[in-house]
Amino acid sequence: MEFTSLAFLILVTITFFVYYIVGKQFRECVLLVASCIFIGYFNLWFLAIAIGISSITYLLGRFLEKENKRKSIAWLYSGSIVFLVGIWTFFRHNGLIIPLGISFYSFQALSYLTEIYWGEEKAEKDFWKFQLYMLLFAKFLSGPIERPSALLPQLQTPKKFDYETITFGMRLILLGLIKKLVLADNLAGAIDGVFSNPQDYSGIQFVMAMLIYPIQLYADFSGYTDIAIGTGSLFGLKLSPNFNRPFIAQTTADLWRRWHMTLSFWVRDYIFMPVTSAFRQWGKTGIFISLLITFGALGVWHGVGMSYVVYGLIQGCIICYEMNVTVIRDSIIKFFGKKIGGFILMLRTYLLFAFSLIFFRAGTMQSSLNFIKHLSFQTNSSWKEMNLGLSDHFCIITGIAFLVVLIFEHLDEKYDLLHITGKKTAWIRWILYYTLIFALLTTGKFDCNDFIYLQF
Repeated sequence: MEFTSLAFLILVTITFFVYYIVGKQFRECVLLVASCIFIGYFNLWFLAIAIGISSITYLLGRFLEKENKRKSIAWLYSGSIVFLVGIWTFFRHNGLIIPLGISFYSFQALSYLTEIYWGEEKAEKDFWKFQLYMLLFAKFLSGPIERPSALLPQLQTPKKFDYETITFGMRLILLGLIKKLVLADNLAGAIDGVFSNPQDYSGIQFVMAMLIYPIQLYADFSGYTDIAIGTGSLFGLKLSPNFNRPFIAQTTADLWRRWHMTLSFWVRDYIFMPVTSAFRQWGKTGIFISLLITFGALGVWHGVGMSYVVYGLIQGCIICYEMNVTVIRDSIIKFFGKKIGGFILMLRTYLLFAFSLIFFRAGTMQSSLNFIKHLSFQTNSSWKEMNLGLSDHFCIITGIAFLVVLIFEHLDEKYDLLHITGKKTAWIRWILYYTLIFALLTTGKFDCNDFIYLQF
C-alpha cells in the first residue's frame, strides 16, 4: 500500500472519518487498527514481526525501569540492544525478504530503551499506546524516526477536530505528491537507465546522472516525508521534520544537519556522542575516529556491501577534513564576498555529496568504480545526450518543478507559506489548489514507483 496508491487514499479517508466520528476514547484504537491494516496489506508476516518487536521492546522497557541494581540494568540494557540489532542484522544479511520499516521502528525501539536506561524517559505503561507509537502507519515505512519524548505524549490525549491542522496536512500531502510524482519519478527512469545499462551511455550522461541523482533522491524522500507528516496532521499529530533545505549547506557537516534529520540526530546522540566520550582522552583524533565510526555505521545501515561503507566513510572523511580547513572557507567568503563565496561553497558541498552517492546508488564496489571510470565530458553523437533520453517536454517539466520546489522552500522558511495559504480568501486558495492538482494530474508519473528508502 504505497503512499501514492488508491488503496492508501481509501484507507486514510475511511480512517479519517471514523477517527472523528467515534468517541475520543476510541480514537487511539482506530489509528492502531488502521496501522495494522496498512502493514498487513503488504504482508501479514511483516505485521507479525513488527508487533513482536514492539511487544518485546515494551516489556524490556518496563523491566529496565523496575530494575534497581545498576549492574543488572547494564546487562539487561546491553542484551536488549544486542537483541534488536541482531534481529535487524539477521534479516539484512541472510538474503531474506526484509520486513518493511524494520530499520526505522528498530531505531525507535533502540532510542526508547536507551532513554529509559539513561533515566531520561519513563517506560510507557499503556501497552496499546506503545504499540501505536511503534506502528503508526503515517511514519511506519521510512520514518520520521520519532523519539519517545516527541510522539508518546501526543498519544496521551485524544485530538480535537482542528480545521487548520487538517487543511495544513492536506496541503503538505499535495506538496509531497508533486515532489514524488512530478519531479522524482520523471527523473527516475532516465537515471536508472544509466546505472542499469552503463554500456549504452556516454561519459557526459554519466556526469549528468551523478549530478541529478541527489535531486531525485531528495524529491523522493522529502516527498515521502511531506506525505507522512501531512497524514499525521490529519489526525492531530505533529511528526518530526526530516529535511531543511539541504542543498543550501556550505559544508558536509551542515548538509547532514539538514538531510534526513531524524536519522542524523539519532546517530549523533546514540552513536557519535557515546563513542566520542569513550575517546575523549585522545582529543581531536578521538573526534575524527568517532566521526568515521559513526558514518561507517551509517553506511552499513543503508545497505549490505562495501560500497555502502565507502559511502558513509566518504562523508566522515570530508567532515574531518572540513574541521581542519575552516580558514580556507573563511578566506573564500572574504575574497569573493558572502553571496558568491557562499554559492561556491554550496556548489562544492553538493558536488562532493553527488560523488559519494555513486557508491550509494550503484550498490556494489565494482559498479561504483565502473561508473566513476566512465565519468567524462565525451559524447557519442551530440551534447543533447545530456537530457539522458528524456524528451524536451519532460526536461522542461522537471526543470520547472525543481525550481518551483527550491523557490517554495526558500519562501516557506521565511514566510511559512503553507500556513499563510490557509488564511487567504477562499477563491485564492482554491485557484491555487486546482492549479497544483491539475499540474500533478497532467505531469505526474502515476505508475506507482516505490519510494527509494523503502529498501532500508
